[in-house]
Amino acid sequence: MAADAAIFVSKRLQRAAFAIVCLIAAQFVIASCQPEPSAMAARVSLGGN
Repeated sequence: MAADAAIFVSKRLQRAAFAIVCLIAAQFVIASCQPEPSAMAARVSLGGN
């Protein structure tokens, strides 16, 4: 009986767990497409003002 209840709960939570995994994966993809400025980068002024 406990196993049946666990299977029922896991079936109900499968969609929510899959959605969370997809959101995390999408966040990684977006983060890899938009590089953050590195700490080593320096701004160079080309204008002589």
